[in-house]
Amino acid sequence: MHLPPAHPRRSSLSSSPFGSRPRALALAAGLVAAVTLTGCGPASGAGGAAPGAQEASPDGPLTIDNCGFEVTFEEAPARVVTIKSSAAEMLLALGLGDRIVGSAFLDGPVPEWLAEAAEGTPVADPFSDDVPGTEATLELEPDLVYAGWESNVTSEGAGDRDTLARLGVATFVSPAACKTAGYMPDPLTFDGVFAEIEQVGAIFGADDAAAALVAEQRATLDAVVPDDRGLDALWYSSGDDIPYVGAGIGAPQMILDAVGLGNVAGGVQDTWTPFAWEKVVDADPDVIVLVDAVWNSADDKIARLESSPATSQLTAVREKRYLVVPFPATEAGVRNVDAVADLAEQLAELNLP
Repeated sequence: MHLPPAHPRRSSLSSSPFGSRPRALALAAGLVAAVTLTGCGPASGAGGAAPGAQEASPDGPLTIDNCGFEVTFEEAPARVVTIKSSAAEMLLALGLGDRIVGSAFLDGPVPEWLAEAAEGTPVADPFSDDVPGTEATLELEPDLVYAGWESNVTSEGAGDRDTLARLGVATFVSPAACKTAGYMPDPLTFDGVFAEIEQVGAIFGADDAAAALVAEQRATLDAVVPDDRGLDALWYSSGDDIPYVGAGIGAPQMILDAVGLGNVAGGVQDTWTPFAWEKVVDADPDVIVLVDAVWNSADDKIARLESSPATSQLTAVREKRYLVVPFPATEAGVRNVDAVADLAEQLAELNLP
C-alpha cells in the first residue's frame, strides 16, 4: 500500500522548547519529582467533555479530548516518538514515517505492506525495547508522544502527561486504550478504529490519506463473509497456569464478531481477562485463536495445550483447529481489518462440519 505523505506543516513545537539538552533533562527531572511528590490533579478539560471531542477551524488550532485529557495542536507535529506498534504503524500507514524521531516498545515486525514505509525510519531501529523513560524520550526532543497505552505516558514511563505538557510536549493515547469511565470503548467497534485513523489524520493535516486508508479498510472488511455456523472460539493470548484471553469488549471480540465466531469469554466485560482452564474445558470451543508473540509464540501455546491432560482432550486441540494471529494485529489499529480477513481465510480452510 502506498499513500501520499501529508503536506508538511512546521510545528510550533518542532524546536526544543527548553533550550539545551542538559537543561531540558534537568527541568524534566525536576518536574517529574514535583509531580511525584505533590500528585497530579485532574487533566484540564476532562470534566463533562465528550469522548474524543475536537474543535478546529481549517487553518487554526485543533483541540481534542483524549482519554479525558485536553490537548491542543497549534500546528501539525513534526517530531514524534511512538510507543507500541499500533502507534508506529498508524503513522506509517498514513505516510507520516518522516515525522517519527524515535520508536519504542514494538510488539513485533511491521506487516509486509508497511515494510517499505518503515525502511530508514526509527521504526526499523527502535531506541528502546520496553516503555522508554522520560529522559530517553526527551533526548529525542519530540513535540508529540503518541502512545498505544495510557500507562506508556505516566511518571513510570515516558512521562506524566501534565509534566510533558509543561515541557511543550503534547501526548496522544490511542482512544481504544482509554480506561477512564466514559472514554473506554464499550465495546470497541471498527467505526471507533476508523475514527482514530481520521483523528490522527486531522492532527497531522493528513485528512486525505486518512480518508483513503479508511475507505480501503472498509472495502476489505465489507468483502469478508462472516461464518454462519454458530462456532465458538477461545482467543488465547498468553499464560500457562491461568490463560489470558480476549474478553467481551476489546479488539479480540470485535475481530471475532467480524469473522462470525462466538467468544467463550465474551461475557466478561473487559478487553482481556484471566480465564480458568476449567472454564475453557467446560466451554470446549470449536476453534482456538492463538496469538503469536515473540515472547509467547503460537507454537509454544500449542505445545502447552497438547501436553496438558485437561486441554489435550479439547475438541479443537484433538483436531488441531488452530487459527493464528500476530500480536500486533490484536490491539486496535490499522492491522485489525487484515486480521479479520486472514482469520476468516484460515477458518474456511479448517476441516469443520
